[in-house]
Amino acid sequence: MEKEILIVDDAMFMRRIIKESLQDGGFKNLLEARDGDEAVRICKKENPDLVFLDITMPGKSGMEVLKELLHIKPDLKVIMCSSIGQEETIRKAFLAGAADFIVKPFQRERIAALAGKYLE
Repeated sequence: MEKEILIVDDAMFMRRIIKESLQDGGFKNLLEARDGDEAVRICKKENPDLVFLDITMPGKSGMEVLKELLHIKPDLKVIMCSSIGQEETIRKAFLAGAADFIVKPFQRERIAALAGKYLE
């Protein structure tokens, strides 16, 4: 069964960049959510293997969503995405259970490389 990847970002153009980068890397089973509530619903229904999760979103923050997703699926690999590359933010994400962290704007090849790393 092919691995599922969930892309969570309130900006459609960011979801598109991540999606196209993953498709270019050969990943096909891609889901999208535009906010934290939708991400939680999709995670409960679809059971993704990997999530690219924006930290700054309206409503629930990415950090809140991270905790909810890991409560639903403790072994889920979550890569946090943010334009905020501050050390404290990165540290908090790792302490909350994030597998990795990528700072926007990111290199497209890095997205597929990270997906490959966590879906091996």
